[in-house]
Amino acid sequence: MSEPTVLTTQHILEYPYHRSTGPTVGRFLTGLRDGQLLGSVGADGRVHVPPCEFDPVTAQPHTDMIEVGPGGAVTTWTWMAEPLPNQPFQKPFAYALVLLDGADTAFLHAVEVAGPDQMSTGMRVTAKWADERVGHINDLIAFIPEEAS
Repeated sequence: MSEPTVLTTQHILEYPYHRSTGPTVGRFLTGLRDGQLLGSVGADGRVHVPPCEFDPVTAQPHTDMIEVGPGGAVTTWTWMAEPLPNQPFQKPFAYALVLLDGADTAFLHAVEVAGPDQMSTGMRVTAKWADERVGHINDLIAFIPEEAS
């Protein structure tokens, strides 16, 4: 019996457009500048991170925002052994969905660790902030394991 053939392909996913931030995303980015992670509160009380502009249940604008994190738990992750040019690091790292403390939805971001053996579902991570912040997603450099902070 022969080994099955594994097919692989390279796929680059890009969204090359610009948009204005508006009141919700603008507030989220201002929070990042100030070293805070903000989530929006839905009509059903769930906290969405990143914040939603409109409630997924009622379609009404989200106006209430609260601070969450800066720590949370990894709900799932993937290892980036060969990062692409526009990714957060030009060294291997993990992408993870992080359920921040106080949030009900997970936030996709980079986790800075030396290797995949340092990642696990359920592990605790915390925010690693840039020294100089300007109101951009890159103000949150990555998440790091809580024991490393």
